[in-house]
Amino acid sequence: MNRRDFLVNSSLLVSAGLVARAQSAASAPSTPPAPKAPPAPAVTEFRLLRRDVGIFTGRGGTIGWLANKDALVAVDTQFADTVALFLAGLPGRGGRKLDVVINTHHHGDHTGGNAIMKPATHSIVAHANVPKLQFNAAEKAGTLTKQVYADTTFPNVWRREVGGEIVTAQYHGPAHTSGDVIVTFEKANVVHMGDLFFNRIYPVVDRPSGASFRHWITVLEEAAKTYPSDAIYVFGHGSAKYGVTGQRGDLLVFRDYIAALLAHVEKQIAAGEPKAKIAALENLPGFPDFHLPLPNRLSGNLGAAYDELTEKKS
Repeated sequence: MNRRDFLVNSSLLVSAGLVARAQSAASAPSTPPAPKAPPAPAVTEFRLLRRDVGIFTGRGGTIGWLANKDALVAVDTQFADTVALFLAGLPGRGGRKLDVVINTHHHGDHTGGNAIMKPATHSIVAHANVPKLQFNAAEKAGTLTKQVYADTTFPNVWRREVGGEIVTAQYHGPAHTSGDVIVTFEKANVVHMGDLFFNRIYPVVDRPSGASFRHWITVLEEAAKTYPSDAIYVFGHGSAKYGVTGQRGDLLVFRDYIAALLAHVEKQIAAGEPKAKIAALENLPGFPDFHLPLPNRLSGNLGAAYDELTEKKS
């Protein structure tokens, strides 16, 4: 065999070996990926506040409740998994249907358990804007088949006496969305703010659903004037340090944050700064307790304030 034939045959053998190894590797069973750890179960808690009214925390917006021998009421429904735990543990329920469930607004962490609640309650109540907002959000997210809507809606005020307690839901105008209500347990003197109040954390602001920072300030000031100074206030969300209950004065702290946010953005716009630079701020001066490293919602708040302040009026 001459040198040329030797080199050609050697090349062919090497190529064949590479192909064989590649085919063998391709046909060999791949190592299955390690199974994902199941999500940690939600840490839940029932806490009695006053008389027969309390709160339930789990995952999502704070649930308010009334439970006595004559009536059962819930405010918001979190998600399907946590609201099932709520129903199972609601003090003194004993398998009874709830008289009413009130949705403070349409967001999924406040209405995601409606499907579980529906067969367990006589009625679901919400502001008149909520079903449409809920539908629009679900259509965008592709979750229309999972939605359960309120069967009773109202434009301004809904009020009912149940089990010796008077429960009121009142709409004060657009703020966090255009469908938020404040729910009051009048005799217990407990006021559930839903997501009209984020306790020392940057809030979610849903402009596509009609949110207004300007009017949010008005709503907080109206609430501080309207509801009792000695009420226990329940908040949709709160920081680990401050929690989800507080006093009337807390409303004005949040009011001051929104006012400072608008003033800051307005000043930056006047100085000719672009939206991207304005929204890059890490923490708003004067409100260190609101800051969370991840997710830090301040950028979204700044961007929403910019859009609100620069929108053209029709």
